[in-house]
Amino acid sequence: MIFYVCYTCLLLLLGSGSSRAAEEDARLVALKSILNDHIVDERDLTIQYRIYNVGTSPAIGVTLQDSFPEDRFKVVRGFHSVRWERIAPGANVSHTVVLTPVGDGVFNFTAAQIDYDVAEDGRKQTSHTSAPGERYILTSRDFDRQYSPHVLDWAVFGLVTAPTILVPFAVWYGSYSHYAGKEKKA
Repeated sequence: MIFYVCYTCLLLLLGSGSSRAAEEDARLVALKSILNDHIVDERDLTIQYRIYNVGTSPAIGVTLQDSFPEDRFKVVRGFHSVRWERIAPGANVSHTVVLTPVGDGVFNFTAAQIDYDVAEDGRKQTSHTSAPGERYILTSRDFDRQYSPHVLDWAVFGLVTAPTILVPFAVWYGSYSHYAGKEKKA
């Protein structure tokens, strides 16, 4: 999260040194984020796109396009291509796509492309979102082995260790109850 905030600030600072004519145009800053901590085969993967208009005029006809190989991902919700008619200056929009990975291994999540008109006169601009980069897709078995609570393992452990605790307790309790009732009379 800190990376994305720093990235946005850097883009804003680098873009602030442009000419006055460019300052009156729409300027979009876009982030592509993977919301899952772990990407697991056959489990939902949520990708969020956030687009900010940091310019002084509205962005018109904004189109977000991203692609994922059909043999590696199934779309559960959302669209690869989204269009907004207008994004006002200082406003932001977001879009979320839910995918299901098919298969494990390393996958490079690249940047999405954004096309828009920077002003009413129809000048086109193309930009890209941030790229999350390479991520490893775990198999369900590996994920369960590493991150499950291992309830069955703990139950077996408890059953195996119970005799080592209960047998000495039973011996002590038998001895204690035998001698506790007999007090020394003086």
